Amino acid sequence: MANIGFISLGCAKNQVDCERMMYRVQEAGHTVKADIAGSDVVVINTCGFIDSAKAEAIDFILNTAAMKADGLVGKILVTGCLSQRYQDEILEQMPEVDGILGTGSYTEIVPAIEALLAEQIVRDFGSIDAPEVETGRILTTPEHYAYIKIAEGCDNRCSYCIIPYLRGKYRSRQMDDILYEARLLAASGVKELLVVAQDTCRYGTDFPEHKRLLPELLRQLCKIDGFRWIRLHYAYPDEIDDELIDVMANEPKIVKYLDIPIQHCNSNILKLMNRRGDRDFLNDLFAKLRSRIPGLILRTSVITGLPGEGEAEFAELCDFLKEQRMERVGAFPFSPEEGTPAAEMEHPEASVAQERAEMVSQIQSRIMDEYAQQMLGKTVEVLVDGYDEEYEQYFGRTYADSPEIDGRVWLACDEDLQEGSFVTVELDGIIDGDLTGFVLEESK
Repeated sequence: MANIGFISLGCAKNQVDCERMMYRVQEAGHTVKADIAGSDVVVINTCGFIDSAKAEAIDFILNTAAMKADGLVGKILVTGCLSQRYQDEILEQMPEVDGILGTGSYTEIVPAIEALLAEQIVRDFGSIDAPEVETGRILTTPEHYAYIKIAEGCDNRCSYCIIPYLRGKYRSRQMDDILYEARLLAASGVKELLVVAQDTCRYGTDFPEHKRLLPELLRQLCKIDGFRWIRLHYAYPDEIDDELIDVMANEPKIVKYLDIPIQHCNSNILKLMNRRGDRDFLNDLFAKLRSRIPGLILRTSVITGLPGEGEAEFAELCDFLKEQRMERVGAFPFSPEEGTPAAEMEHPEASVAQERAEMVSQIQSRIMDEYAQQMLGKTVEVLVDGYDEEYEQYFGRTYADSPEIDGRVWLACDEDLQEGSFVTVELDGIIDGDLTGFVLEESK
């Protein structure tokens, strides 16, 4: 049996794929190493969504190749979106790589590893439209939170997005399979469950009934003992219906936090991007959400420099963000991805797109500062995420903060705290945009 190291890059959905591969490898009798040094095979599960993600993946491959040259690791197997996207180029241009698996071949991870160990070259690309195959996972998140992927692929076909070409059509998992996995996660000690898919609101629409089943899935997840928080990511705005809003408003376990990727607000740009809705639609949607879900935290992502974005369209986006004052906004410069319709459209220079993204970040920074100021003096529930050795202080998150992408609350306390516990905190300060507070007691 061999020692196998894993590197997972990109989004939470990719992380789940990697955790499933790790489980298959361990189930086959191999050892999954926490550190890649000394691995007989290193699996690099890549993202290939935009230029920055591709650059990160290539850097990891080259760094691992340097370790291979020094005899610190053995074979290199590249999996994930970068492999799917550049099926010929990787092996041709990176001779250090010994094998590649596409996104439709995650289930073949064990045969691929064993072929590499037998000195064979691996190149496997299964169907990206095949149904999801159920398997276990080895969690790579802290024990108290985990992601659960409810679907694979995407049918939205936004003109700037490469995902449907890499991940295939939208395929919902069976609800019973999701609930079974969720019960295992709860039994293992997971307190916060993060529901993810490329478009969570479409869950169930690919089944014969063509019905949105996300509200019912969320109701069933809320019945599972052990979960304290259930968080929903990637809800496309035009798919949010009244039933989903009612479930979010009425189920105590569902945190009042919603990630709605809008990308832009200008109607002409949205049409060019094959997105539905416009600024008036978004205004009405956000007003409805806030009125029916008190305390709702809104997260979104926007793209600057999209085709059709001139000074007037960018000014409209900035005005929209100032008016809506969403608590969490990520801004990304447009990345023209070869193979997508938007890559062939006229668009601003990359430097302009980057400058505009920085301007959006500055606007959002002021909004977040004002939000933090409004939180001072309030008593909130915080999930303890860990202890920072450098700062010698515990830290955690309120319901307003999703792990890895949002902020922290730095905690002052008179006694040791347990990672994964919930504590009641009085917020009393701000450090570098993060809130600070004093622990009053453990939450019951």
